[in-house]
Amino acid sequence: MYESPKKILVIEDDNVTRNLYLKGLEAKGFDTIGANSGVAGIQQAQEHIPDLVICDITMPDMDGYNVLTTLRQDPVTGIIPFIFLTGSSTKADVRKAMELGADDYLTKPSTLDELLRAIAIRLQKQATLQYWWAMKSEKAPKSVFADHTTAIAGGVSVSVGRASGTEASAREASAREAPDTEIMIPPKSIFPYIPQLKEVFDFIEAHYHQGITLCDVAVAVGYSPAYLTNRVAKQTGETVNCWIVKRRMAGARFLLQNDDQTVEKIAKALGYQDVSHFSRQFRQHHGLPPQAWRKEHQLVSQKQVKFWQNC
Repeated sequence: MYESPKKILVIEDDNVTRNLYLKGLEAKGFDTIGANSGVAGIQQAQEHIPDLVICDITMPDMDGYNVLTTLRQDPVTGIIPFIFLTGSSTKADVRKAMELGADDYLTKPSTLDELLRAIAIRLQKQATLQYWWAMKSEKAPKSVFADHTTAIAGGVSVSVGRASGTEASAREASAREAPDTEIMIPPKSIFPYIPQLKEVFDFIEAHYHQGITLCDVAVAVGYSPAYLTNRVAKQTGETVNCWIVKRRMAGARFLLQNDDQTVEKIAKALGYQDVSHFSRQFRQHHGLPPQAWRKEHQLVSQKQVKFWQNC
């Protein structure tokens, strides 16, 4: 079955940089669209509906943050994977990008191979989520269930299942993004019991260790990211991204206290690509870096064991 090339929109005000990435992506078989400003990028995204957007942050007419916010508020463009590629690399910049719903953040200079790898990961995740949603709604087009694999970059491929549409195929599609380490799940749910949000929390619970974002959850439950954010915040006082982080932090505490894996392996098992990002979030929530928290709580556990042994 013929599969059309994936369409990538590159929003970059520097002509040399933009053309460099456009040519590199075209050489790898992608259809490409270029935009020299944030405003033009939004227009191109709304007109062509690309499979993925790559965007600079610092641009004269509209910065990348506003581009992302605008696209996320539109139900049509709101679920398009979005990667920042920028010279800004401060922690505040990265955090702001992720809070707004960016799927990845690369700093310049980045090699073409690094960019291709980031694109491949996001497109594969998008294909898996679309398949998961199609299976769940039982309204999948035939092309979704067809037995096909699409090469997307650098030898990485997206495979979304077979024509039978079996539950096993869905599990296999999801498992391709699962970490190597099996996660031990704490027995008690951290999520409030709100029937209207059960589908949202069930998806986060099932996929939090796969590096999911607000947009992934929105695709899974069939809402735009902006609408879902407002709905969850109104009913819980917390955003979807906050609930994803809270679930990861619960998993982190459990693993740090009950497993001897390194902090880096635990971060990977919880869906973090960057251990420093995990460590920052953990410290923000617990007041201590992961290793220090582990030592403190392991010491408390040892004292408790010794107390009961002496009773």
